[in-house]
Amino acid sequence: MITDVPPPRQIGEFPDWEHRYLEQPVHNLPWFTTEPDRDLHRTITERGLTKGRFLDVGTGPGTQAAWLAEQGFEVTGSDLAPAAIAAAREFCQQRGLSVTLIVDDILNTTLHPPFDWIFDRGCFHVLPPERRADYVRTIHHLLHPHGLLLLKCFHVKETTMEGGPYRFDPAQIEQLFAESFQILENRETFFEGTLSHQPIALFTVLTPRIKP
Repeated sequence: MITDVPPPRQIGEFPDWEHRYLEQPVHNLPWFTTEPDRDLHRTITERGLTKGRFLDVGTGPGTQAAWLAEQGFEVTGSDLAPAAIAAAREFCQQRGLSVTLIVDDILNTTLHPPFDWIFDRGCFHVLPPERRADYVRTIHHLLHPHGLLLLKCFHVKETTMEGGPYRFDPAQIEQLFAESFQILENRETFFEGTLSHQPIALFTVLTPRIKP
């Protein structure tokens, strides 16, 4: 019997995120992990971050937001998909954690600044290229002038996966963010999750440029 097989998804072709969260258990999603992101954990430890308002952009199932709350931060998690926020609420409630979880489009945000720290684990690299400048402006507006953006995205060296998020190298991140942010660190790393292969990632730490 011949069946229709969908063509491989090309880089930059993305599913409807609400449908993605409804079509399968959250713990089967490629980016799901209950462990703290290794680069988030390292940065908080090395830079001595112990308090303040933390925004987890594209929080998904809320596992990283929950871990941040456990560390004593005042945490807000935002996501475009209501089903993701519902899953995040359940995850945090099961652990007795207080996390503000909001359905929000970061490109048309209703969030109120300032946040001391912002973590983006996989939101920026699925945005349309023509909206990247809007993202940079929005994050600059939301972030405290002396705060940090912790940005994790796919690296151009990630070539084993068909399709998926856009890929970046340090020079591209520099070009996109340089007008509004100073880059403090660029590091090649990996995305933890449920895949047998951990995708190669780029982790960047940025702080806003204070404009006169």
